[in-house]
Amino acid sequence: MAGFDRRQFLLGTGLTTAGLATRGTAAAAAPAAAAPLRFDDWNSVREQFALTPDLLHFASFFFVSHPKPVRLAIERYRQLLDNDPFRTVETHALGKPEDNLGLRVKRAAAEYLGGKAEEVALVQSTTMGLALVYQGLVLAPGQEILTTEHDHYAHHEAARLAALRSGATVRKFKLFEQLEALPALTAAQLVERIRAAIQPATRVLGITWVHSSSGLQLPLRAIAVAVQELNQARAEHDRVLIVVDGVHGFGVTDEAAAATGIDVFVAGTHKWIFGPRGTGLVWARQSVWAQLRPSIPTFDSREPFEAWKTDKLPAPPGHAAWFTPGGFHAFEHEWAVADAFAFHGAIGRARIAARIHELNGRLKQGLAAMPHVVLYTPRAEALSAGLVAFDVQGHAPAAVVEQLLAKKIVASTSPYARTVARLAAGIMNTPDEVDTVLAAVRGLKA
Repeated sequence: MAGFDRRQFLLGTGLTTAGLATRGTAAAAAPAAAAPLRFDDWNSVREQFALTPDLLHFASFFFVSHPKPVRLAIERYRQLLDNDPFRTVETHALGKPEDNLGLRVKRAAAEYLGGKAEEVALVQSTTMGLALVYQGLVLAPGQEILTTEHDHYAHHEAARLAALRSGATVRKFKLFEQLEALPALTAAQLVERIRAAIQPATRVLGITWVHSSSGLQLPLRAIAVAVQELNQARAEHDRVLIVVDGVHGFGVTDEAAAATGIDVFVAGTHKWIFGPRGTGLVWARQSVWAQLRPSIPTFDSREPFEAWKTDKLPAPPGHAAWFTPGGFHAFEHEWAVADAFAFHGAIGRARIAARIHELNGRLKQGLAAMPHVVLYTPRAEALSAGLVAFDVQGHAPAAVVEQLLAKKIVASTSPYARTVARLAAGIMNTPDEVDTVLAAVRGLKA
């Protein structure tokens, strides 16, 4: 996990670390000083978001508004970079573990995930993370990636491009026949659909924790148990790996993803985690990282660098640090991810999850009671999270969003072949706002 040798990394610059101050880095690595707020008061928490006050924001899952502690952290790190860019990067991106702010982010992420810091790679988005994982898979002709028809474009494309290069295939199956069937589905039925879809050729099961097309939340633990049972009859090199796009459950559901039994978890942190824009992560157990091949040179581990200097190959096994893309990033954003996790932790993940489920449960209950509305998201808390998908009879989804915006309500449509209207209540929303939204939908007569 240590960074590169600082003298040797910046090749060709003629610069050394002789002038680097020996003062400690605790001030640079400490969490941002948040404005006075009460973490047990939802109104106080809500005030940390600089959202336009004359709008009701029910699409914050799409791209986050930074809460004040995160904004302050970004600005603090930006100032460090602007004041002394060479030594700041050399110390806090490429330096010793005790000074490395990327490692601080991994530790915060690992604590939230229920894993280990050395199992976490940092990326810039869910899309990038999925691509790195799928391109890293060692697949052979005759093997397949199995995914559902309901997954996002980024997941499908990451799988397709990996199969294109390896000679493997991609097969899609239906978890349900149509959106209208979703409310009646049970967790057991979903697990059985997955179990039945897995074939001898299946090497990877690619699934999404919470579907942005419908709001459906998959039971990860039960799916992992079913796959583990199937894997008992398989050799290690042939066992089915579970790759999860977790971005719409990450920060919403009070469950440690690394403890669910899945193999790989990919998520941006710039949605429900309230992290800086352009940040994300990949978690996998070391045994899984060892099976993958990096596709982008890393600056996060010295092994590949030292091997390159001696014209050798890095000694296996690979590990997560080999998969964090190298290059100079927007470090002020990357480093402030730890402050987003701290913000979450101060409020309490269980409390955040309860609040989001409460508000969206209120939305679902209200929408389900309207005769001109078709609700697709399951009512059961275990099968839904922070997204609510629906249609209004007589109105195209885009028209619903447009009419709600005319009433100062920000909603969204889903980017799929069959699109629906979506509402999503987060911790920046209130029960009164939910009721206002429901009144507006009620006014959209069929």
